[in-house]
Order: sequence, then C-alpha cells, then structure tokens
Amino acid sequence: MKGLVFHMLRYAAIFFIIAIIAAIFGFGGIVESAAGIAKVLFFIFIVLFVISLITGRKNSSV
Repeated sequence: MKGLVFHMLRYAAIFFIIAIIAAIFGFGGIVESAAGIAKVLFFIFIVLFVISLITGRKNSSV
C-alpha cells in the first residue's frame, strides 16, 4: 500500500513541476496544453487518492 501512495505522490510531483514550467513560459502554445493536462491529471489523482483513502479504511476482518 505504501508503494502505491509513493507512486501517486511521485506522479503528482512530476505534473506539478510540468505546471510550474508551463507557468514560467507564460502558458503559450504547447506549454498551455501541458499545463491543462497537468491540471486535469492532478485532479484525477486527487480523486483516486481520496477513493483509496476511503476504501483503505474499511475493516476487512468482518
């Protein structure tokens, strides 16, 4: 389970860096597309993270 969280955080950090680079270049042309994709993927990863938190808290010893 820790490995999955590590991978999710790693991807979130990678796309955050892409978004920062896009901001530096002024959100023009291809960089704007990369920033848009990074924003979408960031929110997808947030949703998946919340879902994994909810499902991970279930007691499986019922």
